[in-house]
Amino acid sequence: MMLVRYLSQIGKYFLMWKEIFNKPTKWSVMRSLIFKEIDDLIIGSLGIVAFISFFVGGVVAIQTALNLTNPLIPKYLIGFATRQSVILEFAPTFISIIMAGKMGSFITSSIGTMRVTEQIDALEVMGVNSLNYLVFPKLIALQLYPFVIGISMFLGILGGWIAAVYGGFGSSAEFIGGLQKEFIPFHIAYAFIKTFVFALLLATIPSFHGYYMKGGALEVGKASTVSFVWTSVMIITMNYILTQLLLTT
Repeated sequence: MMLVRYLSQIGKYFLMWKEIFNKPTKWSVMRSLIFKEIDDLIIGSLGIVAFISFFVGGVVAIQTALNLTNPLIPKYLIGFATRQSVILEFAPTFISIIMAGKMGSFITSSIGTMRVTEQIDALEVMGVNSLNYLVFPKLIALQLYPFVIGISMFLGILGGWIAAVYGGFGSSAEFIGGLQKEFIPFHIAYAFIKTFVFALLLATIPSFHGYYMKGGALEVGKASTVSFVWTSVMIITMNYILTQLLLTT
């Protein structure tokens, strides 16, 4: 019975995708909605992303340095490990899971509240495609999400450099040498491909749980929790699939 329910939900999710692009809202209205979503979802997330990225980058550098107990191991490995950790996994995946909590809860609760207060029903009565009106601006706004992850990468590496140099674990030249050592440009492309896929999940899964929820104010909170769990699960699952597809030969 549970399997049937899950399959039904998956089917409803993909049908939602189709409905998002039907009967689009006129551009003059959509433009202001998109700018509002950019402000709420992208610009509103920069502060927490910058704070976490900077300090986690520093922690990665310190922990790497503390584990290099053998004097024969070169110090440039601190920069190398920081770069690999931040670019490949921390910035695209770890930050996306945090955003599943911040952005996802915001999206689910805002759409869920509209469902509870019958604002979505009012849109439908007026002949507006409510899924296009509510979800499409979020999809467009989150195309700027790779910009957030790019800032996260930069600040993570900057935090690692400051922690390594001013913590006395190595020189600036050694850290920068490690950043440049065996650098593979495709790793940046891989990180941004993942980020783009995660952005689609961040826009649609929380919207799905908010749009199709039933009940009152208490259920809005429950829907936010469920959307965070499922968004995180799908981000981790897609992370594994994309890593398998893009990095293994």
